[in-house]
Amino acid sequence: MDGAAPDAAAARTPNPVPRPPEELERLRAAWRMPRGIGILTEYNNNLIGPLFVGTALLFFLLAGVLGLIIRAQLAFPGMQIVDPAIYNQVFTTHGTVMMFLFAVPAVEAVAITLLPAMLGTRELPFPRLGAYAYLIYLMGGLFFYGSIFFGAAPDGGWFMYPPLTSKHYSPGINTDMYLLGIGFIEISAIAGAIELIVGILRCRAPGMTLGRMPVYAWGMLVFAGMVVFAFPAVIIASTLLELERAFGWPFFLPERGGDPLLWQHLFWFFGHPEVYVIFLPAAAMVSMIVPTMAGARLQAHGLVVMALVGTAIISFGLWVHHMYATGIPALSLSFFAAAGFAVSVPSGLQVFAWIATFASGGRVKWEVPTLFMLGFLFIFVLGGLTGVMVSVTPFDWQAHDTYFIVAHLHYVLIGGMVFPLLGALYYWAPAVGAALSDRLGRLAFWLLFLGTNLTFFPMHVSGLMGMPRRIYTYPAGMGLELWNLLSSIGAAVFALGALVLLVDVVLHFRPSAPEGQPRNYWGAGTTEWLNNDNYGPRSIPRIRDRYPLWADPGLARQVDEGAHYLPMSATGRREALVTSPAEAVPQYVAVLPRPGWGHVVAAVGTCGFFFALTGEFLIEAALCFLLGLGGVLWWLWHGTDFGPLQPRAVDIGDGIRLPTFATGPVSHSWWAMVTLMLVMGTAFACLLGSWLFLWLVNGDAMWPPPGMGIPAGGFGLVASGLYAGGGFLAWAAARLLGRGWRWPLRGALLASAGAFAVGAAADGWALWSAGIRPGEHAYGAASFAIFAWQAMHVAVVALMLLYTLARSFAGLLGRERRLTMDNAMLFALYTAGQGIAGLALLHLFPRLLA
Repeated sequence: MDGAAPDAAAARTPNPVPRPPEELERLRAAWRMPRGIGILTEYNNNLIGPLFVGTALLFFLLAGVLGLIIRAQLAFPGMQIVDPAIYNQVFTTHGTVMMFLFAVPAVEAVAITLLPAMLGTRELPFPRLGAYAYLIYLMGGLFFYGSIFFGAAPDGGWFMYPPLTSKHYSPGINTDMYLLGIGFIEISAIAGAIELIVGILRCRAPGMTLGRMPVYAWGMLVFAGMVVFAFPAVIIASTLLELERAFGWPFFLPERGGDPLLWQHLFWFFGHPEVYVIFLPAAAMVSMIVPTMAGARLQAHGLVVMALVGTAIISFGLWVHHMYATGIPALSLSFFAAAGFAVSVPSGLQVFAWIATFASGGRVKWEVPTLFMLGFLFIFVLGGLTGVMVSVTPFDWQAHDTYFIVAHLHYVLIGGMVFPLLGALYYWAPAVGAALSDRLGRLAFWLLFLGTNLTFFPMHVSGLMGMPRRIYTYPAGMGLELWNLLSSIGAAVFALGALVLLVDVVLHFRPSAPEGQPRNYWGAGTTEWLNNDNYGPRSIPRIRDRYPLWADPGLARQVDEGAHYLPMSATGRREALVTSPAEAVPQYVAVLPRPGWGHVVAAVGTCGFFFALTGEFLIEAALCFLLGLGGVLWWLWHGTDFGPLQPRAVDIGDGIRLPTFATGPVSHSWWAMVTLMLVMGTAFACLLGSWLFLWLVNGDAMWPPPGMGIPAGGFGLVASGLYAGGGFLAWAAARLLGRGWRWPLRGALLASAGAFAVGAAADGWALWSAGIRPGEHAYGAASFAIFAWQAMHVAVVALMLLYTLARSFAGLLGRERRLTMDNAMLFALYTAGQGIAGLALLHLFPRLLA
């Protein structure tokens, strides 16, 4: 069933008659937050979002303290504030926290806070997933940062290059703290990205077509897509290095067929797009703030959106910028240099659009957000210009690993992300609660602006004079004293600005607006400035313009009177309106779960598992794994696909009736599973690419090496057949469910799980029987890594199929409520295809080379 409302009905103007007051009370009751310790179970974006933002800013300040230690150490030659070992931990933790615990989480935090209101919806589609992402981010981040107080923080740089991070050169727990402590925080980023993609595409207000969608929503959609395709690379890289350290699988050890450059390729395939993962949402914030401050619509709206998409695509061709000095062939370097020049074009287009918007408006509002926007333009453009410089290969060879690169990086990140974020803090604070101080905001801006330039501009000079990066100290008489002293003074000025900002937030921000503060504080045109309570807007508006509050001055009053869609809790539960992805036509009402402990237990178990694994407490890790798995199952069991059916159709206003559930591609759950499969597919592609890279490094003569053979083709055919059969049986089970045949369905589920398990056993035995051992050579390590990845998916598929079977026996699976079956089928089909692709590489490719 589609569940889609007719376009004509969806396009009607809502009835402007105010709704009865008892409907509002019913809505408030459904969205009322738990009290006491029960507040931990709440997932509402109005609570999780500000907590997320606050936690990200906390890590920004904590990383800033470490930056001050670095600058104090380098203020004068021969300083001995910390010893070399601690210094390595300090600068590694500073960079790691800024990139992993501040920049990306801060972007997601702002989105969770603002997007529901900006999209005109009540909530994002998977609010418990967002709350889970926040909890593991909070606990994991504090655990990671706290390691520096025990001398256990990573000390190999935020990029963690082997062989310096191999077991031989880094035998302690420091590197493991990075690989396990940070690796699972990436899970938080991916979980948030899935929620954002589905939320933006499927939970927009009726009439908010893709063409009318705010630029910020476009920016976050591009951001989430980049996370899906970039972050799996660093997860795979971290996994491979941890396997090498823990079990001796030689992915990066040249003496056994590995290559340290494999890490660099994987890491920077994530690392350089991550710069744009950070910048593009910040640029989208600028595209929202500038029109309001200029009093004019954004110029070249369509081109700005295209620039966001174009920058994201080009950014995936830039990772070798960090590898110019590694001996890569000149032809390859020319390609990546050209990509570096090309990426400046869409960035420049956005800059000109913002300048044109300021110029086209009436009277510019010279408020604190405007100052941060102008500061952003100045600093980011300078950083972008030096970025073009380092794209030139001969210049990069000279500046590589000098403080010139440090200056460029910080100009881009502080100008391109921190200033827009702080401007957004002052701009959107009145939309979330109380406005911040104008006087303190101006003082903070000037201190931060002057501190940024005084800190990092001299680094261009010291870098060109030859000062290398990551040094503990430097001798006198090299001409570096003045430039380092200026940078250290600038860092103190920047820190003072951050302190003023912190004081402003503590003194003035409150989660509710004070009496007399206008709701639309800046006179903006987008829907996040409508009156919002725990449930979001009083009714979900019909959108007819990119700036609906400017196009219809009476819209806010109509929404507050409940004159638009879903002005009540139609089912007595929390609800969100799901619309079509392109035209935003209402399709069904998604019934959201009540607050519960499932995602909390899952988060505690996840964090405990990684913490225990880092400390090599294997029994405790196993117990935490079971706790986390139990939390996930509890979370899923009590989801929206549970219990007796809600009303099959409800009135959302204006006589339009929609179903309260959907299946197949109409369901937002289906979209989430497809997005997850893209994540898994990208990670699997990184594993296949690693295998092929190591083959190129070793050559045909050592691939496979002496003593190891090519896996037997018969086992490969058997495993492929079993994977294909398992996928077919899962598909058949879904068909049987549609016909209502319960016992054949249950048999197909069991048979599918069995086929996958036996297929994985045949897959693994084929490698082992050919003499392939993961600890002896990179060929065996890479081959077993592909098998281990597939085996993990087989275990997940088996668990999903058995979970579906349990729901069938509990009477919670039927023709209508079948999301569990549909998702299990999708993942089973993906796992079957992945397994066959892996077998083709391991069994067929070596035979083609022979």
